[in-house]
Amino acid sequence: MRLVLDTSVIVSSFRSRQGASRAVVEALDAGQFTLLLSQPLLSEYEEVLKRPAQMLIHGASHGEVDEFLDNLIADAIQVSFHFRVRPQLRDGDDDMVLETAINGIADAIVTHNVADFLPESSRFGIPIWTPGHIIKVRLQK
Repeated sequence: MRLVLDTSVIVSSFRSRQGASRAVVEALDAGQFTLLLSQPLLSEYEEVLKRPAQMLIHGASHGEVDEFLDNLIADAIQVSFHFRVRPQLRDGDDDMVLETAINGIADAIVTHNVADFLPESSRFGIPIWTPGHIIKVRLQK
């Protein structure tokens, strides 16, 4: 299954070592899902994770963030944008997530902010799931 992870999932996986977001990241690492990743989305992951306020909360160093991102890159399918669909969503950063999913032919977008992607994502046939949904429904089959 090919997934695009919204930045909210990546940030949550750093904030809580026991939550559903962490379980999704661990499932990616174990090869249970395939991550689709574009350069703009990777840059957003890095920028948000390295914000001083975020670093105070998650406690990881810049080096640990870099190592985490390097591991994501190593296992991900790199997505280039062959076409753009902006603007579709209220937040331009969410448009970047949607464009990664469309160009990468994703099976789903995983986010904590489902409402931010609806109803527009349905026009492209891309389901929007929470981390909890994917863990409950997809991993327990």
